[in-house]
Amino acid sequence: MSSQMSAIELLKLGDEGRIKPTLNVYWPYVLGLAFGVGTGAFLNFQSRRPPFSGIQKHVFSVAGWTALLSFVQNKRDEYLAEKDAVLRHYIELHPEDFPTPERRKIGDILEPWIPVR
Repeated sequence: MSSQMSAIELLKLGDEGRIKPTLNVYWPYVLGLAFGVGTGAFLNFQSRRPPFSGIQKHVFSVAGWTALLSFVQNKRDEYLAEKDAVLRHYIELHPEDFPTPERRKIGDILEPWIPVR
């Protein structure tokens, strides 16, 4: 994608050429595993049992945390998709507010630095 595209051209691309970062794809599963095992170990610690006794506690808490965090991720994706749709609609209605930026050379933007003697 070029940085010289207008806002409308960028919006019309949609998800073309975009991939979700790896961390965004797997974070519900990684955190679900960590929180689930931690929850089971904490419950065992509070009841003065060995950390990994009653493995079903760990399995159920991993499943519960993973389901909860996946639900939160899906809701977040839906919210951001709706927000993008609202912004896209606004830009399509008001293209005059989003002109294509003009290219400038660095020398036109920054003044040369001259040390004071």
